[in-house]
Order: sequence, then structure tokens, then C-alpha cells
Amino acid sequence: MTHPEGPLLLALDQGTTSSRAIVFDRTGRPLASAWQAHRQSYPQPGWVEHDPEEILDAQVRSLREAVARSGVDPRSIAAVGLTNQRETVVVWDRDTGAPIHPAIVWQCRRTAPAVETLLARNLSARIAEKTGLVPDAYFSGTKIAWILDHVPGARRRAEEGGLAAGTIDSWLLFRLTGGRVHATDPSNASRTLLYNFLEHRWDPELCGMMDVPLSMLPEVRPSSGRFGDLDPSILGVPVPVAGMAGDQQAALFGQACFEAGRVKNTYGTGCFLLSPTGRAPVRSRNGLLATVAWDLGDGPHYALEGSVFNAGSAIQWLRDELGLVGSAPECDRLADTVPDTGGVVFVPAFTGLGAPYWDMYARGTLTGLTRGTTRAHLARAVLESIAFQSDALLSAMAADTGAPVAEIRVDGGASVSDFLMQLQADLSGVPVVRPAVTETTAWGAASLAGLGVGVHDGLQDLEACWRMDRRFVPTREPAWRESRRTDWEQAVETARHHGRKGL
Repeated sequence: MTHPEGPLLLALDQGTTSSRAIVFDRTGRPLASAWQAHRQSYPQPGWVEHDPEEILDAQVRSLREAVARSGVDPRSIAAVGLTNQRETVVVWDRDTGAPIHPAIVWQCRRTAPAVETLLARNLSARIAEKTGLVPDAYFSGTKIAWILDHVPGARRRAEEGGLAAGTIDSWLLFRLTGGRVHATDPSNASRTLLYNFLEHRWDPELCGMMDVPLSMLPEVRPSSGRFGDLDPSILGVPVPVAGMAGDQQAALFGQACFEAGRVKNTYGTGCFLLSPTGRAPVRSRNGLLATVAWDLGDGPHYALEGSVFNAGSAIQWLRDELGLVGSAPECDRLADTVPDTGGVVFVPAFTGLGAPYWDMYARGTLTGLTRGTTRAHLARAVLESIAFQSDALLSAMAADTGAPVAEIRVDGGASVSDFLMQLQADLSGVPVVRPAVTETTAWGAASLAGLGVGVHDGLQDLEACWRMDRRFVPTREPAWRESRRTDWEQAVETARHHGRKGL
């Protein structure tokens, strides 16, 4: 291993399917990494759960392994940055730290009836005004209320102050600091339907709407700054936790998208397109969300966001449930053996549709099947579905900002696929730029921590750390692009009709 440059930073990246840890030097060069998978549970159709203790164990094991692989002394690690799957929630006992129920995952649809009640009470506009969000089972507030209402005695214990609640960042911070810190940052808080992102506080009116005791919720601190120290039992020394952000905001930061007009798209379990809007939120007219990007100690910076619920999970479905491919790279190779999908369009609405459609009841749909359809056509249709969903977000963002998107900076596991990145450029007509280090979510958390302890001097210092790997340029004609978009939107309408028919 070459000698690391400057003080080291440790990123903890807790995702939907695994927990990662990466040791970076101050320039963003990864020195070592490790990851541990955790189980996904589907107790009923549309329900998704995780075991919080398994997540904690996976995160601790991965961070210890990454530090061991790096060969560095833990005392040389200046700070830890934490990033996480955002809307997934845990409720736990304040005294013991034990969760009282499995974590309810951001993809879970079980609280759709509670959301319907909010809509029936005509609260959508009020919620959007205060949060920048649309009422949807995606967000955290209704999940917390569901746990309180379905675990015997939980609501009473919460009202008496015996329970704590939070997104995965809060859960990990509480346990990693030995139960000493119950906190979050504005990027995570702004995804709960409980946080007033204009007044920068938990909102009593919103908590009342969701039926969540405000006393359960964590303290909201800036995304960059000292939160507490890792318990010495973890690495032998009390390393400060000095950065925290939800995974998509961390990726935006890690991509050096600090200025309005820059756009990043993360290809993970879902796809998430974000663009910073500065010190004021931009209210979308096209199905996107206004959200807090980060707070560096000088107040919130905002972003526009579009969320796709199922992207990489569609490849996993092709692999695990259908057994048609053995890996994501095999999906690429198989898709590349046919020139097109043979008319097949796949809409992966396994857990409804996110932006810009916001349909909690849409269901996955395959259209255009013929006797000549092969598994290669299906593989290509699955990859196209990822690009189509991201393209819909790009169109919505361009309409909201009044300016075409100049380029997309990409990251996440599927961004290593040259096939998918070229497909995205062709379908969207926008250049796709992949950085040299695609672990930008982890780097974003690490660099927030670096700012928090003075390893980095400011945003210009971090801008210099970003380096390009490859630029994918569109090769298709506009007429082809528009024809394919029409096919996609027709298939989406079929998926939505199927969902409504099942109500």
C-alpha cells in the first residue's frame, strides 16, 4: 500500500442491503474497504423489514475489517463520517438500547392506509408547505406511528419517555457511542414528514398529524461537526464521529455538486437524482421533492430530489427470484447480446412508484411479451427500466429549474456498468460522467467529517478531490429517444392501472 496522504477518514455507509466501511486519505483515495450483507425480510406483500441488531453487527464488523485491511493505527483516523439508508426507522428502549420491533424499511408500503387518511383530511398541502415532501408511505413518520400502535404498550412507554426513535443514522450513532448520543442531521430529519425544513425544527403540528410523540425524536445537529466519539471498545480509541448525512445527500456532497445546476444520480437499490438549489428550497411542480441537502454549521442548504424505489433491486429480482442471471455483470453481458428488447418494457413497481408518479399502489409489469422473447430481452428490459425511471426524473428537474441538465454525475454500484451508463446517455440525451472513485456516498460522509475536524479547509479543497473516470456521450437520435419514452409511459400507465384494479 502506498503511503496515505495526510490524516485519514473512516466512512460508515449503511445501505439497504449491506453495511460498508472505507478508509480514505484526505484526497478521497480509498485505502481499504470491507462490507457485510444483511437480510431483507418480506413478512407480507409490500412489507420490507430489517433486523436493527444485525445491521449494527454488520457495520461494526465491516469498520473493524476495513481498518485492519488498511494496516493503519486507529489513532491516525481523524474522524468518522456516517451515512445511511434514510427513511428506514428504528424504535428502541432508551435504557437498554434494544429495538422493540424490526426496522421498517423505506421501501415498505404498510402505512399506505395511514397516508390515505392524511390525504382524506386534506393535509397534503400543509405537509408539503412545512416539509417539501408529499405524503407517502416512503417517509418515516407513519412508520414510527405504526410501530407504536402495533407493539403492545409501546405508545404508553413512548409518551412516558422510555422509547427513542430515529432513522438508521440515529440508531447507529446511539449504539456506536455507547448510548450517549441521540442525534441526527437535517438531511435525515427532513425525510420524516415530522421536520419543518423552513424553521429547522421538529414540528409539533406535524408530529400531531402523524401521532408521534416529539420527545422520542433525536436532537438535530449540523451535518458537519462533532456528534460524539466511537465507544473505545470498537477500535480501541475514541474516534470522533464528525459527519452525518443521508446517503443521497452524502453522494451529492461527495460528487462536489455544491452549486445550483449540478446534478448527480446514484444507482443503488433505488435511483436518486439530486441537484442543489442553494439557501432556499425550490418547490417542484413536476413531482420532485424539496429537501435539505446539508448544514455545514451555517444553516441549511437545499436540493431538489427525485426518488426511484426499485433500480438495482430489479437486477436482484432477475437474479434471486427468477434465476435468469447469476450476477449483475452477467445481466450486462446478456443484455448486450440483443440489439433491443424485442418490444418488451418492464416497470419494476415492486413497492409502488416514486417520483415523478407517486403511486403507492402501482405494481410491477412486463408488457410486449411474445413467443420470441428470451431471457436476453428480459435482461435488457430490466436495465432499460433503470434508465427510463432516471430519465423521467431528469425531465421533471429540467421543467422545474427551467434549464436543461448539462450533464449527470453518476455513482453507486450499478454506475460501474458501461452498458447501463451508455444506455442512460442515449435515452436521456445527456452526457453521463463517472468519477474515478464511485464510492461517492461514503466519500461524502468522510469529507463532511473532514470539514468537521479541520482536515479540509472548505469546499474548494474538496472540489479539488473530485476526478473523472469516463464521460459517456449520447449516440442516438432524438426521434428514437422520444419513441422509446412513449413506450415507457404507456407501460407505466399499465402498471398504475393494475395497481388501482387491485384496490
